Amino acid sequence: MIGPWLLAASGVVILVEVLVLAIWTRRLAKGGQALAVMVTTQRGLVQADLQRLQATLEETRRLWVPYRRALRWLRHPLVAALMASFWRRWRAA
Repeated sequence: MIGPWLLAASGVVILVEVLVLAIWTRRLAKGGQALAVMVTTQRGLVQADLQRLQATLEETRRLWVPYRRALRWLRHPLVAALMASFWRRWRAA
């Protein structure tokens, strides 16, 4: 006598669970779509920033071209040793 009632109750519980699962899945799908749109928008902004950065780096390289030789000479170890020697003499005086 209890068996048929338990079968009917379990069927109702399963239907309620399926309904709740459908609602949660629908909400999750909408959230995923909104997230995909936001990621696409942010990706475009990042790409624009990267292009601006590359342009700035190229401009910086062009601007440093005249100073490249002088910087190469200043980074030489003998020049560094000479400057250190001058610095020690200046501090000793």
